[in-house]
Amino acid sequence: MPRRLLNNWIFDWGETIVVALILALIIRAFFLQVFWIPSGSMEPTLDISDRIVVNKVVYNFRQPKRFEIIVFRAVPAMGQEKKDLIKRLAGLPGEKLEVKDGIININGKPVEEAHTMNQDYANFGPITIPPDSYFVMGDNRLASADSRYWGFLPGKNIIGKAFLRIWPLTKFSLI
Repeated sequence: MPRRLLNNWIFDWGETIVVALILALIIRAFFLQVFWIPSGSMEPTLDISDRIVVNKVVYNFRQPKRFEIIVFRAVPAMGQEKKDLIKRLAGLPGEKLEVKDGIININGKPVEEAHTMNQDYANFGPITIPPDSYFVMGDNRLASADSRYWGFLPGKNIIGKAFLRIWPLTKFSLI
């Protein structure tokens, strides 16, 4: 291959790789991000080491909805590092939430949970969720450190909505 053709070929490939990397960084920063599931708190819906894709822009256009699975930045305790966690939205701003015998009650009325979960029969509350805060719970209720333990989730900490499981490939599906 003549030197000029080789230089053109290297430049073309280099340009393509640089543009692809820049686009990937922009997409990751503003639109979509892949997360892995670090614990069993969302079993049986999501298993440890599953990989999910999170839509980071959806909540710029609408408010989060009850029972959506979200990824959020945890409020760290003193001396602990910040972590990204995943839970299910159970309570919305301004609502009165109570758990009686494992059943979530919103404003005094039981709410039906149609998703799969490992149920517990504990009681919690009643509490009123502050404005711009949310109440989250894991689907593995007995083994989930969630809003019942560490309090309300500030809306500003929400990263996005989980919408696609990409790993393992045998479980590839919309969430």
